[in-house]
Amino acid sequence: MFYKVTTNNELLVEARSNCTVLFYIYDQLKSPCTENCEFHNTLSEHLPELILNKITELNTRIELLTQRSTRDKLLMYFSLISTRKLSKTFELPLSLTDLADYLNVDRSAMMRELKLLKEDGMVDKIGNRIILLYE
Repeated sequence: MFYKVTTNNELLVEARSNCTVLFYIYDQLKSPCTENCEFHNTLSEHLPELILNKITELNTRIELLTQRSTRDKLLMYFSLISTRKLSKTFELPLSLTDLADYLNVDRSAMMRELKLLKEDGMVDKIGNRIILLYE
């Protein structure tokens, strides 16, 4: 999200969809804008929220990755999405391939575990829709 350049190392970023990239000089961001421009004011206003959201997202991912089994990772991920959507029925925001990558698990092992979760009556899966059947 933010990268303070202190060396000549290259930074590679790959976008998964069309996006706009903003480059700024960090020291200029900290100091007040001399022209009182709307962009600078908006950025200064929203930057703390952006940073907090990114930190929360990264901490959540770390917590997911520390789960030992693929089943635990899936159940925790489903629980997080369910809590965010305030519903036990939700669409997966990622493709299954992307979800396997996000959870750092083998896709075929994850698909097997999804099948077992369905057989155990824990979840129902219809396309990309997940229905949590447990309390």
